Amino acid sequence: MTNFIPIFPLSLVVYPGENLNLHIFEPRYKQLIKECADLKKGFGIPAVIKNDVAELGTLVEVTEISNVYDDGKMDIKTKGVRVFRILEVIKEIPDKLYSGAIVNYPDNSEQGNRELMQKVMKGINELHTLLKVTKEFKKPPEELTSYDVAHHIGLSLEEEYEILSIMTELQRQEYLKRHISKVLPLLTEMENLKEKIRLNGHFKNLSSFDFNG
Repeated sequence: MTNFIPIFPLSLVVYPGENLNLHIFEPRYKQLIKECADLKKGFGIPAVIKNDVAELGTLVEVTEISNVYDDGKMDIKTKGVRVFRILEVIKEIPDKLYSGAIVNYPDNSEQGNRELMQKVMKGINELHTLLKVTKEFKKPPEELTSYDVAHHIGLSLEEEYEILSIMTELQRQEYLKRHISKVLPLLTEMENLKEKIRLNGHFKNLSSFDFNG
């Protein structure tokens, strides 16, 4: 399936199913959001990486216009729908301030492995414990997918985009597991180092070396 969608490029990665709140202040995007909300149609958020609009993005729908200010600025709530690939950017559209794109929608398998996802979640819990952060996911553990947790394991923008480019849930889970497996030992070592530094200068209760032992 190929179609035209308005686009709102941003320096972030949005995943299908993700809830994203946005403050809209530029005239072109105020026009885009108003039209999409009135016509109940989606718009695309392609990722901007290193000042370049990436090939992939996520179609989102406006779920709520929370606030409209006197100057036309808006606070809106959106939800990711599905991943798209840009075939052609249409920079100028007659009578529109915003740009658009011709896109298609790659097949995207949602079939993962529950045991593998449990390992991913175990790693995430360990990661968050080491970092002393608390994150409550809005789904039961057995319903969580890679998209639900990818923003919460310290990936760079480029790595988050790599997740977006993977079109099977099983491979996305494997990617997350590998990342956590690399990061956890580093964080553990850092915690050990911090503890050594903290204890330096304290009175130590140590056994002396026994030459006769």
